Amino acid sequence: MQVELLYHTPDPERAIATAARLCYAPVGASELMETMPEERVRSVLSTIMASGHFSTLEHASYTFAVDGVSRALTHQLVRHRLASFNQQSQRYVKFKDGIEVVKPGSVEASAEASAVFDEAMAAAEQAYASLMELGIPAEDARFVLPNAAETKIVVTMNVRELLHFFELRCCNRAQWEIRELALRMLELVRPTAPYVFMDAGASCVRGACPEGKMTCGTPYEKVVRE
Repeated sequence: MQVELLYHTPDPERAIATAARLCYAPVGASELMETMPEERVRSVLSTIMASGHFSTLEHASYTFAVDGVSRALTHQLVRHRLASFNQQSQRYVKFKDGIEVVKPGSVEASAEASAVFDEAMAAAEQAYASLMELGIPAEDARFVLPNAAETKIVVTMNVRELLHFFELRCCNRAQWEIRELALRMLELVRPTAPYVFMDAGASCVRGACPEGKMTCGTPYEKVVRE
């Protein structure tokens, strides 16, 4: 898995604080952006994060390039509706040199399971190649491709959605691959807005686990946030 932060709103914390402060200021946003003292920015951010007035967080956004992940992961990822996605197309991209796949660690740990997995992937790859050779369009040949097939995707989320994404996907109960993605994304964004993302992560970072009987029972380890 490769995760890269392609772009983010310049000075996201100041942008968020400016949007919030505008509601109560007699001057315009551009003047606030330029003149607001750093301590005032932090004060406004503190109020926002404590009060839950998160609409202002939507004024800062982040764009990531994600490569080497499975279709199983991206099927989960696109459920986050307040985000933008562009994914490598299996309709237009023809995999003439074979299909790269993501193998779960639980499968790789067992020689027997790994052999079953490899056989299934080889069969899918052969079926795909045969359909292409028979003149079947790539958009139809792709129907035999597995969830394990590697893919690439560009993701853009605003800060409000990122915090929600981290809350759900950094959780120990999240599926392992998307949890790894969430933790890597959090590692990339935290230095750009340390105050906003200070307590980002699974719900148990800030208090009791909301999962009830489905809780993992293991406190969130701060080491993954450092």
